[in-house]
Amino acid sequence: MIDETNFYELPYIFVSNLTHMFTHKPLRRFITLGQFIIERQADFPFAKGELSRLLRDIGIAAKLVNREVTKAGLADILGDMGETNVQGEDQKKLDVYANEQFINALRSGGECMAIASEENEDLIDIDSVVSKDAKYVVCMDPLDGSSNIDVNVSIGTIFSIYRRPEHLTGPTSIEDFMQKGVDQVAAGYVIYGSSAMLVYTTGKGVNGFTLDPSIGEFCLSHPDMVMPKDGAIYSINEGNHLHFPEGVKKYVKYCQEIDKETKRPYSSRYIGSLVADFHRNLIKGGIYIYPSTLKSPKGKLRLLYECNPLAFIAEQAGGKASDGFNRILELQPTSLHQRTPLYIGSVNMVDKAEEMMRIYSAETANH
Repeated sequence: MIDETNFYELPYIFVSNLTHMFTHKPLRRFITLGQFIIERQADFPFAKGELSRLLRDIGIAAKLVNREVTKAGLADILGDMGETNVQGEDQKKLDVYANEQFINALRSGGECMAIASEENEDLIDIDSVVSKDAKYVVCMDPLDGSSNIDVNVSIGTIFSIYRRPEHLTGPTSIEDFMQKGVDQVAAGYVIYGSSAMLVYTTGKGVNGFTLDPSIGEFCLSHPDMVMPKDGAIYSINEGNHLHFPEGVKKYVKYCQEIDKETKRPYSSRYIGSLVADFHRNLIKGGIYIYPSTLKSPKGKLRLLYECNPLAFIAEQAGGKASDGFNRILELQPTSLHQRTPLYIGSVNMVDKAEEMMRIYSAETANH
């Protein structure tokens, strides 16, 4: 007789065999996130397992956050904290919880030396015995789309991992984070929706893992993800239309025009949760745009922990990410919470949006 409390601690293959015994369904090989990371560890001979453990720690924190997300309506973690974060945005209770869980997981794992989070004005230095030999810094948005928490719309976590530059020694500082997106060693996101899914890249393609609640493991469900080169969806907050650059207005009009050859008009889909909008377009094809506006002339999204990680994933999946004129991954960060416009998605759609920006909004290129 198996004690239910120990069921989740059984080796995964044994659990799979039990499932087969009781359901009489044919066995198929499941690959958990942990197994997959270990199998791919050879891609990073310099890491000696540290990067694998760091990704594992992020996966553990994601499970804890997903558990609270799924029962948020039953627990006292919905609504506002009555405080604002460094971005001037109202903090939700679940925002604070997610931030704490990821910080705790990274702190206890021992592979991360410092964290830059959307919820904290300054970097978080992890000065502990277990992290004294750590080589990585992590940038994260612990709960993207938190304004949707109270209305049960998909939200997510975004993360980015860098190795500390070799020329830097001593205590961590902001200089550890001032690396271009091309220097990322890993990046990913977790979407908390009808199912929880973790998608990540280490520069060797993009893979997605869906959380199986029956065993509490992320399992490989979307291997070698590829973003279609074209799509039929554009995602933008059209409520800000009057404040868009002229190039964006022209592109939106282009998307709405009838053209059978290019299968227009495109469908407008905007969730207001960056992870959710990006995830849909990654799978189906499309473009997401958050341009500069009169209210936010430098854009609204943050370069380090929103745009860079998603740009890395997009490019690894065959897509493209731009600020309207320049490759996102080539932008030089100058501050932890630096903002930038973002045009990201199917390569042909981003190319067309950039074309419109060059023709109609060239004067904003250097702003």
